[in-house]
Amino acid sequence: MTTPLSMSTAMLVGAAIAAGAVVPFQAAANAALGRAVGHPLWATVVSLIISLIAIAPVLLALRAPAPQLGAATSLPLWAWVGGIAGVIYITAALLLSPRMGTTSFMACVIGGQLLTSLIIDHFGLMGMPTKQVTLYRILGVAMIFIGVLLIQLSSESVIKE
Repeated sequence: MTTPLSMSTAMLVGAAIAAGAVVPFQAAANAALGRAVGHPLWATVVSLIISLIAIAPVLLALRAPAPQLGAATSLPLWAWVGGIAGVIYITAALLLSPRMGTTSFMACVIGGQLLTSLIIDHFGLMGMPTKQVTLYRILGVAMIFIGVLLIQLSSESVIKE
């Protein structure tokens, strides 16, 4: 028998959905930025600089202590891929979303995220706790990929070359 979501779980889910809701705006904004600055990689640089400018006042307001860079140097190599992943995502968003449309791009991104997340969870990769792959989780991801296929099929005739 399943139990309903607790209030704290519902709040976490709501916060995650809200965080995800801003991502299509990021893709569209970065695409416009890429067109304006003349090259996608320069747009990626500008976007990351804006991110730094946006987070600096928050760090100051929270009086966050200085980073412990000494401890960070002992991390495994995979701990440093976050920044690289950000560059790949931002660059892909500004190159692909204008051609595919935001819906198709985001559906594919979500599909890729969920597939990779299943693998990370199942094997406990990158220091994450292990969460076994279950039939329900596989079916959920499969439903997302069916959605990706439906979105892509409905958009296929309008993809700009």
